[in-house]
Amino acid sequence: MPDYRGDQAAGLRRLFGREQTRIVAFASANHGVGKSQLIANVAAALARLGKEVLILDETTRNNVATCFGSLIRYDLYHAISGEKALTEVLLYVAPGVRVLPAALTLKKLSRLTYEQQQALVGSLTTMEHPADVILVDASLDHPEGFSPLGLAAHENVFVTLPASQSLKDSYALVKKVSLGYARKEFRILVSMARNLDEAVAAHANIAKVADSRRIAKLEFAGFVPIDERVRQASRVRQPVIGLYPEAAASKAYRKIATEILAWPGSGAEGGGLEQFVKQLLHLSQPIDPIAICA
Repeated sequence: MPDYRGDQAAGLRRLFGREQTRIVAFASANHGVGKSQLIANVAAALARLGKEVLILDETTRNNVATCFGSLIRYDLYHAISGEKALTEVLLYVAPGVRVLPAALTLKKLSRLTYEQQQALVGSLTTMEHPADVILVDASLDHPEGFSPLGLAAHENVFVTLPASQSLKDSYALVKKVSLGYARKEFRILVSMARNLDEAVAAHANIAKVADSRRIAKLEFAGFVPIDERVRQASRVRQPVIGLYPEAAASKAYRKIATEILAWPGSGAEGGGLEQFVKQLLHLSQPIDPIAICA
């Protein structure tokens, strides 16, 4: 096991070169809402704006890496256990965009030894380039009810379809996370909407219910229209923003990326990556959320 002793906080500050790395987690209540495609395209759009993007991917099927035509071979866990170097785990999928698979790490998070916890931070300090934005592709499947990466992130964006059942399922997820983990602010992004009006109406529907029941405040994070170009790009495993930059969906992804950068920062107390990792290590302890009947 490599020796990662020393001032980890200082190492993280050296790595990221600034206090505020924006960390946004994307989650959904259902499969098939286009979440991984969304993250891949938003990451590509952010990179084209000159940002270094790191995607923490904890999904196992239809993951972000496949959206770039890449294949996941290893997991962050292989780095923190000393089996692989972090450079062997990281996937450089596009200029300015890296993917760090973490599904296995999250499964073992509650059982990490002290040495592995130290290595989790230490391995990150070996990364060559600082990340301006970290996007989390959160898995649906967690015994605790929600992704620890999502709980540690600055922002949580729930991706939903405008269909009634998807909105109901999304509200149930919002309720579970809000009441179970005392979270009161989320963002809703509507995928595969026919137009802006439908997306705004879908958001208003779920936001009104959440507000009236004092569950949470739900901000509108934008929408992605139905676009056949997305499916065509998916078939060749490439982001649509690169293949068809003038497609309606591409324009929507670029707008979402621009707006993410304009969201209020987490504030001095919220910290950047350093605080994120501390939170994640805290969440490595068994989580006991309030039982919620969604």
